[in-house]
Amino acid sequence: MTSKLYDDAALTRIDTERRDWEANEVAGFIRRMPERKSEYRTGSGLPVNRIYTPVDIAETGYEDIGLPGRYPFTRGPYPTMYRGRHWTMRQIAGFGTAAETNQRFKYLLDVGQTGLSVDFDMPTLMGYDSDHPMSHGEVGREGVAIDTLEDMETLFEGIDLTRISVSMTINPSAWILFAMYIALAERRGYDLNDLSGTIQNDILKEYIAQKEWIYPVRESVRLVRDCIEYGAGHMRRYNPVNISGYHISEAGATAVQEIAFTMATTIAYVEEAIKAGVSVDDFAPRLSFFFVSQADFFEEIAKFRAARRVYARIMAERFGAQKPESCRLRFHAQTAAATLTKPQYQLNIVRTAFQALSAVLGGAQSLHTNGMDEAFAIPTEDAMRLALRTQQVIAYETGVDQVVDPLGGSYYVETLTDQMEREVNAILAQVDEMGGTLEAIEDGWFQKGIADSAYEFAIRKASGERPVIGVNCFVEEAENVDIETHPHDPETERRQIERLENVRSARDESAVRRLLEKLREIAGDESRNIMPVTIELVKAGASMGDIVETLREKWGTYRETPVI
Repeated sequence: MTSKLYDDAALTRIDTERRDWEANEVAGFIRRMPERKSEYRTGSGLPVNRIYTPVDIAETGYEDIGLPGRYPFTRGPYPTMYRGRHWTMRQIAGFGTAAETNQRFKYLLDVGQTGLSVDFDMPTLMGYDSDHPMSHGEVGREGVAIDTLEDMETLFEGIDLTRISVSMTINPSAWILFAMYIALAERRGYDLNDLSGTIQNDILKEYIAQKEWIYPVRESVRLVRDCIEYGAGHMRRYNPVNISGYHISEAGATAVQEIAFTMATTIAYVEEAIKAGVSVDDFAPRLSFFFVSQADFFEEIAKFRAARRVYARIMAERFGAQKPESCRLRFHAQTAAATLTKPQYQLNIVRTAFQALSAVLGGAQSLHTNGMDEAFAIPTEDAMRLALRTQQVIAYETGVDQVVDPLGGSYYVETLTDQMEREVNAILAQVDEMGGTLEAIEDGWFQKGIADSAYEFAIRKASGERPVIGVNCFVEEAENVDIETHPHDPETERRQIERLENVRSARDESAVRRLLEKLREIAGDESRNIMPVTIELVKAGASMGDIVETLREKWGTYRETPVI
């Protein structure tokens, strides 16, 4: 039974007073000073009222809001939230060789970062070795180059992986990086259950939004399933998938679409793991999420709250999860790269600060704040330090960490949370009617929805309806941009290829070939898990390209059906 927050008599009295206020004070004021627009909407297009009262949340039961750390987790996944400890401050880093990125990690840890996040270069993301023709010019440019286990060892040299959580942003070749991380831990003698962190490994959002894939959809989902299954059996603190709405948003989706499409991919992963025979309560507690923190301040806070509630109900009602932690959504947030501008680039500091604050008020478990120079290049150390200091100011100077869910109970925020939940559930019902997430991807339905939203946003921005300071308003025509950017060392590629050749010359080639044949055999049997043989391969000195190409020969690749 749902318990209403206000009785009917009180709601009638409040609504009567609001109507009288609109007819008198508001109407008289508007005659003298009209409002700036005839209607107001959130970034997702949800209507925004002039004021909110208890009437707007009349159908919201107290059980829908509840308490932090209790189902449906609207107010936060943990009872004390930041009163216990602050969110993990996790600035992403990666460039050049593993040795160079290792030095950046150590610098960030020295200035107060509390978690690591790895960005990989395009060849590594796409499963190409650094000496592949497709890799030329891209090695170490947009992230760190990793070809073999030896690179992984260098990447984390001098860093105790049992004492810090590590996030790795990689998808098409994620299972190989996961295997390298496990192999490194075993080489160091760690108990795998002592490792914490996550590998992104969310391939479905690649087909939906980011467009980085290798294999056909269903074979790729099998790889994610195998990581989930392996993690459930061997790594009780590690998240084998980080289901991502961030890239969906950055591709042009609205906040509602970001949550709805992310929940749709979540449902697909959970279904696959259950079909493989893994109990939902054995793996669901280690599912983690990654969302953007966009520009619409209150909508973003409501988005995070709605996401927790939607997820909790999906896990409990759809999949029958019994453990509270199986229904508890935990998320990493990153401020919105798509909002960063080259004109008046110092304003990116301000944008990032407000976006970071909305993530904190929305209950993020970890946070990356963008550097002010990221519209130009990989951030410099100075830009990274300032971005980290932005989080530290929020954590230590503003006092927002003292109260759990401080905006809970706000008529506006609760109304937005309810609206977003309804909109998300309506989209999920559409996906179910189409036959599920994989069918909707193959039909291009998600892709078309994002394209339409991106187009509508571009029109609003071009017309000035969506203001962007320095771009379509308050423009400084004579601006002279003088900014130091991160340099790319042209010798990176040569050095990385030398490292790869050294590994190849030292390994037992016949052992690698035998294991690659074993990989091919296991890939042909969907009932078998591909992780153990991949771990064997990286330990034997197999490169990223060796493993990826073997499965490409077996499974083929994927061509997207164009969406118009």
